[in-house]
Amino acid sequence: MPSRPSAWLREVGPIEPLPALEGSHHAEICIVGGGFTGLWTALRIKQLEPDREVVLVEADVCGSGASGRNGGFVLTFWHHFASLQRICGDAEALRLARASTDVIGEIGGFCEEHGIHAHYRPEGWMWTATNATQLGAWDSTLAALEHLGEHPFERLEPEQVVARTGSPAHLAGVFEPVSATVQPARLARGLVRVARERGVTVHEGSPVVALGRDTPLAVRTRAGTITADRVVVTMGSWTAQMRELRNAFVVVASDVALSNPIAEERRSEGWPGGMAISDSRLMVHYYRATADGRIAFGKGGGRLAFGARIGDSLQGRSPVESDLVTRMLSIWPAVASAGLDCSWAGPVDRTVDGLPFFHAVGRPDLIAGAGFSGNGVGPSVLAGKVLASMALGREDEWSQCGLARRPPSGMPPEPLRFLGGTIVRGAVGRKEGAQDAGRAPSKLDLALARLAPSGLVPIE
Repeated sequence: MPSRPSAWLREVGPIEPLPALEGSHHAEICIVGGGFTGLWTALRIKQLEPDREVVLVEADVCGSGASGRNGGFVLTFWHHFASLQRICGDAEALRLARASTDVIGEIGGFCEEHGIHAHYRPEGWMWTATNATQLGAWDSTLAALEHLGEHPFERLEPEQVVARTGSPAHLAGVFEPVSATVQPARLARGLVRVARERGVTVHEGSPVVALGRDTPLAVRTRAGTITADRVVVTMGSWTAQMRELRNAFVVVASDVALSNPIAEERRSEGWPGGMAISDSRLMVHYYRATADGRIAFGKGGGRLAFGARIGDSLQGRSPVESDLVTRMLSIWPAVASAGLDCSWAGPVDRTVDGLPFFHAVGRPDLIAGAGFSGNGVGPSVLAGKVLASMALGREDEWSQCGLARRPPSGMPPEPLRFLGGTIVRGAVGRKEGAQDAGRAPSKLDLALARLAPSGLVPIE
């Protein structure tokens, strides 16, 4: 078990780590990182070419990083359609958004087929407004989609939003019915099991200390080395350790608080069940009920890392726990009767445009994927398809897709990124605090907030 696990990972139970890498070995494909993206990539490679030798190395235990710390939202790309359109054009943006819809059902089917008890609940996502300035945050996205004949969201009356979410804190909203929620650590550990059953060799407790750039590439851990024909790096926020990708994204904290189970008689009539809910602020609040009647409440866009230095404030108990509880109570006062179980933090790799990239890093045998910007549970399945095709040297609709691209530009180098990001984050917090209180933010805070990278809800 990792030293600072999330509640999701603790719920899975004691984890006996798989053997660490020791000695010298060779593999056709080595995957670095045992989160959702790395595991789906390994599974996809084995699906396409079962005889390929695939080795996966993970620093801790698989699912201990962002894949086991997120809110468990399984969302599509539809809410990021404006960014997809700018990057890919109409046709490819539509194809990728439709594909992101399909994989939500694929996850459910995969769990059912392989007996993965990940609490998969396809009960939709409610995109809401919790103050007056958030009203209509979705309008431009829905208008663009409707112009192209797509209607992934249902427009609801305000009273319908309140009835479905069980909270009058929601002033308005739209509903995406295909989305789902999962217990993410259960899903990650299930993927590890299936990957091993299909012949993937998995080494846990094997942090990479160096990547030799000769041919073949050499992945070096504390106690062993793997030379590989292809290396696929899927380390999430830790991908910033690669020198070529240091400025590809900014690493920020996302914080989650989990209540104790709420007695059924204290739950509101509109108990959200397995539905995902978020508001429309840049430092987004996101929340859902769990299968055992708890509320998981998260906030994105928190503390910044300096470069790739992901310290305790981005991994341990959340330092903004009290703020999370206060906001959780403003949505569901019944949480007060149950109290808080725990909180935790996790790192998020946020790109300027809020979308991931999949990229051959200077040479065709070194491939990386990162930048999910807080929306990785569902899109990681697509990432696996893209990275598998790239690793296998296939020229198909995945290796050639619009997100197989260079990292988006726009992030300054350190220390400017940290200093500037801290200033912008402060402005965003003040702006959104003023809006919650019904006050007009300062012009300076409004101007600075526009410099922030896109998150769960895109910046128009």
